[in-house]
Amino acid sequence: MMNVNDYAQQASEVFVLSDSFVRIKQLIDDENSTIDDIADIILLDPALAGTILKLANSSFFNYPGKIDTISKAVLVLGITEVYNLVIAFFANKAFKDLNVDQEYLDDFWCKSVDCALIAKYIGANLNIRNAERVFILGLLHNLGELAVRQLSPEKLTSVDTLLETELPWDKQKQTLGFTYGECSAVLLKFWQLPPSIIEPIRNQDNPDFDRISDDTKLLYLAKRIMLTIYDCPTHPIESLITDEALQQYPIDQHFIKEVLNYCDLERLSILSIINPGASMIY
Repeated sequence: MMNVNDYAQQASEVFVLSDSFVRIKQLIDDENSTIDDIADIILLDPALAGTILKLANSSFFNYPGKIDTISKAVLVLGITEVYNLVIAFFANKAFKDLNVDQEYLDDFWCKSVDCALIAKYIGANLNIRNAERVFILGLLHNLGELAVRQLSPEKLTSVDTLLETELPWDKQKQTLGFTYGECSAVLLKFWQLPPSIIEPIRNQDNPDFDRISDDTKLLYLAKRIMLTIYDCPTHPIESLITDEALQQYPIDQHFIKEVLNYCDLERLSILSIINPGASMIY
């Protein structure tokens, strides 16, 4: 039976990040590189450059002026945020040729974008600085599902069939021996992404709020609120989120309604940039 490392390793060999991503990562990791160095590499890929400029000028960042060059995007948003946008672009691109029905893939990115938007919304409303940074966690949190879908599609029927008393991550563990979050983290490690992204994704189903980081808590909450729209619409929120988490954060039905309204406002604009095909279903 394949374990989580087997799935992630095989997925990393099938879904490869491009040479452009590797070069950009090298420049960002190099303290001697300049903003112009990074911008020059991004500009070699017109689709990447266009995506970054569209996102930088979207309501998601709400920058008051016009960002019309990649150099300005790096300067205004910061290297880390632009790097996150680069990761989002190439992660989506890596799975373009996944052997699945397009409707499934579009639905997958809808869920991922909603999780990302919810994470950002919660962070902003809790006055966490630079809440935009958690967007990338939501976007990448469930890539392990795509790995399993590609390598063992026959197992997904069992994983996806949930009783009202069953939780998705428990069913994944029971069927596969690991969760999608754990598989996502190992895949991202093979892709050599930073621990600041990998660890919250690895621990997204850890209910011990005394031991996990703030970013992990935001992802934990965002994922579960997202699931109330899609996979667990009949589950009461108390079954998805632990009492400890609910005591620490003001998550009630009114708050959830506000979060979902925010998703409805922002989802289409983000999908139209990141995954235009998925935006057509709205």
